[in-house]
Amino acid sequence: MFHSLAMLASRLVVSLIFLLGPAFLAAASSGSAWAQDSRQNAPGEFDFYVLALSWSPSFCEAAAERGNTGRSQQAQCGERPFSFVVHGLWPQYERGYPEYCKRPAPRLERNVMVSMLDLMPAPGLIYNEWDKHGTCSGLAGRAYFETIRKARAAVKIPDELLQLSQPKTISPEQLEADFIKANPGLSANAISVTCDSRRLSEVRICMSKDLQFRPCEENDRRACKRDQVLMPPVRGG
Repeated sequence: MFHSLAMLASRLVVSLIFLLGPAFLAAASSGSAWAQDSRQNAPGEFDFYVLALSWSPSFCEAAAERGNTGRSQQAQCGERPFSFVVHGLWPQYERGYPEYCKRPAPRLERNVMVSMLDLMPAPGLIYNEWDKHGTCSGLAGRAYFETIRKARAAVKIPDELLQLSQPKTISPEQLEADFIKANPGLSANAISVTCDSRRLSEVRICMSKDLQFRPCEENDRRACKRDQVLMPPVRGG
């Protein structure tokens, strides 16, 4: 009977490997592919931040193509000429990241949300970033968004991108080089570019907890792999 049970267990394992295929084998060979950071989702327990700067014209163009006319799109894609806007300031582990560290999230005061609309031009975005990422910072709402403002102030946008009046095609490497040139202390292993099928999506910059530029090799693995990306022009630019 024991032999029969062992044979049955063996067949079940083989069947599981067959169903899951390469993903199972890759995870098994790495030994840690499914492992989480031991601090997973503990507020304030993380290694560094990623400041994500979204190219607003790309967001608005993609939203228009999808026929998406929700409140966030109306707020960000109206008459104001937004260029780079803050998507978020995301706590990170050296591998992986925490999210939704308090459920339910403490309520964010409305006046804090309103104070951020110059950098993050949609109320829904601000509330979502607080719930998903801000609660992992270990900071109260006001202090977290003050930290976002300080992080954004620490990054200089290259002058030629502030009022982009014509569509621009650029390589991710050149865009990174432009940011590095404009920001002393920023290095190639502390910045990455993301994209959709053809447009620039975001520039992501890694920063220490005290908002100094720092390397982050893991972040670069999720970067845009295209040779060139399109930057739609700034509205009214």
